[in-house]
Amino acid sequence: MHPRDQTIFALSSGRPPSAIALVRVSGPQAGLVLRTLAGKLPAPRQAGRRLLRDGAGQPIDDAVVLWFPGPGTATGEDVAEFHVHGGRAVLAALLAAISVIPNTRAADPGEFTRRAFENGKLDLTEAEGLDDLIHADTDRQHRQALRQLQGLLGNRARDWRERIIEASALIEAGIDFSDEGDVPAELMAPAVKAIKALHDEIAKVLAAQGHSERLRDGLVVAIAGEPNVGKSTLMNQLARREVAIVSPHAGTTRDVIEVQLDLDGYPVTVIDTAGIRETDDPVEQEGVRRARARADDADLVLWLVEGERAVDPSGGQVWIVRNKIDLGGAGSSGEFGISASRGDGIPELVEALVRFAANFFGATEGALVTRARQRELLGRASDSLRRSLDLVEEGEELAAEELRAAAYALGRLLGRVDVEDVLGAIFQKFCIGK
Repeated sequence: MHPRDQTIFALSSGRPPSAIALVRVSGPQAGLVLRTLAGKLPAPRQAGRRLLRDGAGQPIDDAVVLWFPGPGTATGEDVAEFHVHGGRAVLAALLAAISVIPNTRAADPGEFTRRAFENGKLDLTEAEGLDDLIHADTDRQHRQALRQLQGLLGNRARDWRERIIEASALIEAGIDFSDEGDVPAELMAPAVKAIKALHDEIAKVLAAQGHSERLRDGLVVAIAGEPNVGKSTLMNQLARREVAIVSPHAGTTRDVIEVQLDLDGYPVTVIDTAGIRETDDPVEQEGVRRARARADDADLVLWLVEGERAVDPSGGQVWIVRNKIDLGGAGSSGEFGISASRGDGIPELVEALVRFAANFFGATEGALVTRARQRELLGRASDSLRRSLDLVEEGEELAAEELRAAAYALGRLLGRVDVEDVLGAIFQKFCIGK
């Protein structure tokens, strides 16, 4: 039997132990699994209380079960759910009892969602939105992912593809009736108008996105500077907890320390790096090398200095943060003055970071593009539409071929044509049971 024809099962709730655990079953044997363990099926989409027993008649748990006959289900297949007490022994007994039923097997990561995709319950952009929703850590990530799951990009892409096909049909009709006098010209004019409108719409979407797809991964901010200027203390202030060792001795931080922050809904990774200085210690030398590399890759560097020390940062977007203003002096124009130990100036620095994040990510509230894959395929479609306009005068056949390429790119975006090579990469990142 092909793996896609087998019935799959998995724990679809959190790791045990828990008060309640959900085990989901999907596939042609889902009804048999439910009858075998629960005795009989409950009414469709109505919860029923059952004493679950394994194949030997031994009780497993007093549970609530549900039956969802396909194709009107999340996966498009028959689905059964077992809501049991979330102890490890209960779950082990239930999963073992399901596994011995013929043609059932444990689900692979993301296999429930992949079956939903393959059965037409959602397109690839919606599946990506579901993955983002599962992994969302901040409110803005959550809202962006939910919009994708609800079809924000997928619906637009389907509309664009249908309009491209309509324009292509007009051009190809003109080719078929090329010997009918005015017919080709009458068909080409509305086709060219439609193609230009489509190109302008897609190009506008691509131009307006900013770094919206980076919202999934977050902004990277590195704290850098010479040794013993308060980098770890600033890190702890931003994190509002002790995440880095604070010591008056230079070279305490030997490796890169990271902490994830939620700044007004924007995900930010703050990196505390080793103090940058010349040293003979090979371990500290490696820490300095890594610090320079992470600072070079960061979206923003907070270069920490103290007192009247000179400033010598290099590369990238750099903010000068002058520490220990409580001991005298203040940040000059264009600098931030703080006291990392007392917290002076920290609220103002955080507010500036929030503004930087808002400008960096752009208008994420209405963002259509949330992944590099989506941007690449929209870019291909836009380029093909532009080339089709350039080629109209040279020959309708060439323009029609570019339109087919644009429709193909949007089909790949939705996951409806030739996407087998990307499915594994997308769905293997899902958790088991989703």
